[in-house]
Amino acid sequence: MKKLLLLISATLFLMATELPKSIETTIQTFDNKGNIQLESTIPKGMSGIIIHNYGNGLSAITHSTVSQGQQTATFKSYDALRHENLPNIKTAPQKGDKVIFGNLYNNTLLIAPDQQSYAKITESIKRSWIHPDIYAMYLIRKEKTSLSLENLKSFAQDNQVGLIAIADKNSLKILDPISGEYLVQQPLNISVAKAQSPFYARFEQIANGFFGNNGTVSFTEYYRGVGKLK
Repeated sequence: MKKLLLLISATLFLMATELPKSIETTIQTFDNKGNIQLESTIPKGMSGIIIHNYGNGLSAITHSTVSQGQQTATFKSYDALRHENLPNIKTAPQKGDKVIFGNLYNNTLLIAPDQQSYAKITESIKRSWIHPDIYAMYLIRKEKTSLSLENLKSFAQDNQVGLIAIADKNSLKILDPISGEYLVQQPLNISVAKAQSPFYARFEQIANGFFGNNGTVSFTEYYRGVGKLK
């Protein structure tokens, strides 16, 4: 009976924390102001890519895109793989081009208050989890002193991260770092004895206040006070 109750509890946790998944659609119309009309309705704030098929088995990503809700989206040149030695693709969007929103949503970075809550969430939700150690090292390497929407976006682009999940004891907020929009806020019930500031990572210098707050700012206050991370 005890094992059955544990299984039911785990299942309920999974149901309560469903994360956004990728959605495929196509372009119906576009204009020269950076707007496209889509075949399907896409939730506002989802980011993605536009793929053009050139025929003979050749296709390429031509643009990045962000849903504006309903069947509308904006687009701009795709620059995630920009390099001075690589040619730029100048193909304009065309009717019938494939659009994949959330193309990297399986790769998710979790910002959590402690190791226990991090383990509980990552074990309960099936994703390719990007460990916060990698983000912490990125901040150290870039000499950044805090989380921000700007460095989360830069980190996501450099490491092909599609979503940022931010957890506290009451909620799990799901951020698309490219669009800067929160897509989902799920209720969450976790017990946190002592939050690690600014977030859980396996670095002693961070736990001791590496980023300048000396460990005195609570996890929730910290990320809620940074830019659009509210």
